[in-house]
Amino acid sequence: MEEKQTCTHCRAVIEGDDYTVMHGGNIICSDCVTRYCCTCDRCGATIFDSNSYGDEYTNLCQECYENHYTRCNSCDTLLSNDDTFEHDGCDYCSECYHDRCDDGSIKEYNYKPEPIFYGNGDRFYGVELEIDNGGKDSESADELLEIANRKNPHIYIKSDGSLDDGMEIVSHPMTLEYHTNFCWSEVMKRAVNLGYRSHQTSTCGLHIHVNRNAFGNNQSEQEEVIAKILYFVEAHWNELYCFSRRKEHNMNRWATRYGFEKTGKEILDKAKNSCCGRYTAVNLCNYHTIEFRLFRGTLKYNTFIAALQLVDEICNISIPSSMKWLKNISSCKPLTNFNF
Repeated sequence: MEEKQTCTHCRAVIEGDDYTVMHGGNIICSDCVTRYCCTCDRCGATIFDSNSYGDEYTNLCQECYENHYTRCNSCDTLLSNDDTFEHDGCDYCSECYHDRCDDGSIKEYNYKPEPIFYGNGDRFYGVELEIDNGGKDSESADELLEIANRKNPHIYIKSDGSLDDGMEIVSHPMTLEYHTNFCWSEVMKRAVNLGYRSHQTSTCGLHIHVNRNAFGNNQSEQEEVIAKILYFVEAHWNELYCFSRRKEHNMNRWATRYGFEKTGKEILDKAKNSCCGRYTAVNLCNYHTIEFRLFRGTLKYNTFIAALQLVDEICNISIPSSMKWLKNISSCKPLTNFNF
């Protein structure tokens, strides 16, 4: 004779298989599940309403909450770990962070405003320029912002823990032409006058983001171009290393290479399995952009524009070219001279 199950909540005898086994092994009849239980929106586990760690919109078991969620330190809003803003060791929602914790001109490192695109075209470059030795100083930041943002918000400034006593200038996405005609020279001269340095430090880099959708209409098309970019970078590593102005130990630490392979796809596969995270010469960790991290920081306008021109030319070559053509030119000398 088949042994009948008993609901551990109401003690009713359960007929057949009309029950649910909860996490921990408790057996609950279908009536109690309907009246007293809910389903974790993340893992699908059945939990008691009284044991839900979510809110009125989201049901969460204890394990999912502790591993993937937190609450705003100010308003107690439930937050995914990916959506938090940290300040002084506490987590905040976006609204509370900007209302209560935003310290004015210099934003926290994870600050990410909605991007504003400047210029006409399909390819945009977002710049991160690290400057050091002049202090993490709001008044200095105000002066640089006043120059760059006279008409529209073109740049913002963030703190960066990798710097000794400086900050990071971040641009909104701009076309190469827009960058070239923008007031970068004026911003850089003022930064130098304020005591900041970039090339003359061991801490500063110049990072250039390119929007992925400039490479194709879907992921497959985009990855085909990205594979060719990776091949070009690896095939011309020695020339690019010289152009980067970085020392070898800094390159290895902040912008390491993936390593040469016979095809771009093989390098891309290696990149996807890399354990180096974002600290690679071409960082693929961002969803909307790829990031060229090769370059040493600079407060010299011509060097800055030359780095942008080089990245633009790498994209120009990689987008229409075949792998066969790229292999054929891999031993050729650069055709374009860039002035430092």
